[in-house]
Amino acid sequence: MKLSARAERLQPSATLTITAKAKALKSQGVDVIGFGAGEPDFDSPLHVKEAAVRAINEGMTKYTGVGGIDELKDAIIHRLKEDHNLEYEKSEIIASVGAKHTLYNVIQVLFDSGDEVIVPAPYWVSYPEQIRLAEATPVILDTKEAEGFKITPDALKQHINSNTKALILNYPSNPTGATYNEEELRAIVDVAMDAGLIIISDEIYEKILYGGAKHIPVASLGEDIKKSTILVNGVSKTYSMTGWRIGYAAGDKEVISAMSKLQGQSTSNPTSISQWAAIAALSGPHQVIEDRTKEFEQRKNYIVKKLNDIPEINCFDPQGAFYVFPNVSGCYGKEYNGKVIKDSLDFTEFILDEAKVAVVPGVAFGSDDHVRISYATSMDDIVKGIDRMTEAIKKLC
Repeated sequence: MKLSARAERLQPSATLTITAKAKALKSQGVDVIGFGAGEPDFDSPLHVKEAAVRAINEGMTKYTGVGGIDELKDAIIHRLKEDHNLEYEKSEIIASVGAKHTLYNVIQVLFDSGDEVIVPAPYWVSYPEQIRLAEATPVILDTKEAEGFKITPDALKQHINSNTKALILNYPSNPTGATYNEEELRAIVDVAMDAGLIIISDEIYEKILYGGAKHIPVASLGEDIKKSTILVNGVSKTYSMTGWRIGYAAGDKEVISAMSKLQGQSTSNPTSISQWAAIAALSGPHQVIEDRTKEFEQRKNYIVKKLNDIPEINCFDPQGAFYVFPNVSGCYGKEYNGKVIKDSLDFTEFILDEAKVAVVPGVAFGSDDHVRISYATSMDDIVKGIDRMTEAIKKLC
């Protein structure tokens, strides 16, 4: 049976692939430390689980409106108003099956063949693939580690032409953990606005910030900017609700309406029970988020120091999210057991085989000099995993 050209071009998610490989080895009894998954190791908060149980017991198990129940939209609107003084109407909000699905819907309704979308690199692995699925073209804007993995206004200008329709921003970033202060963000957004671009702002890690960093939504920088911005967020990362699959978008009501039509012909509504759980998360106590962020920061500080103690590795200190993106190119050209490490794929294979540690090759994120390590796992696993990596790298010559 012949597959479509679209399916033939599609690449698998590297993060899901490495996580599956690590799980398969564990199921065979191999002691593998998994640093692949972008999934908090904390459980969903108790009040969220209790809300889901209530929803089941009260019969909230039927179809809902395609774009989510009014109560969930109200909770999203309240959260955006309280946190960022952003005002939206229900017609400007849609809930989908996770933020990844939200992004897919945004990209499908906005772009056509011939459109170009600027994607800063390193990037989350699904952006280029989702853009290609819409038959548009991802234009990769490489950022520099020495500049904190941030876009500069001049670099952005150089990537804009008559076919450029949008810019995707993700901050704090997956995979680098880099984010922007207000001055930096305004400089980038001014360039985008002058060029008439749409901004898709993926802010899924907005609550996971370190060292006093503050999150500034693109849409908060001015009313005209807000009209040109589609804000994407969800409950997966902040509330440790990855499996509940609730993401959302806030933006122009015509775009939201188009997304709802598309969703109506694909998934229909997100799970009714998960919607009630998400309401509890968005409306409930937030102390748990602060406590867990402090724990992430302790893990981050440990892993950055330990990686930078390895002579062959240089590790950028992230300001948010729960990943480090160390430069491992100092290991390239070295060998072990007769095999030369040439790139991030070779390094990933070496670390998995020799140290029994699973990391994600940076080439999947647009930077072959790096690997991504998630510290959304226990401190015990972090200590054990980094020790194993350190010992394995010492064997290279």
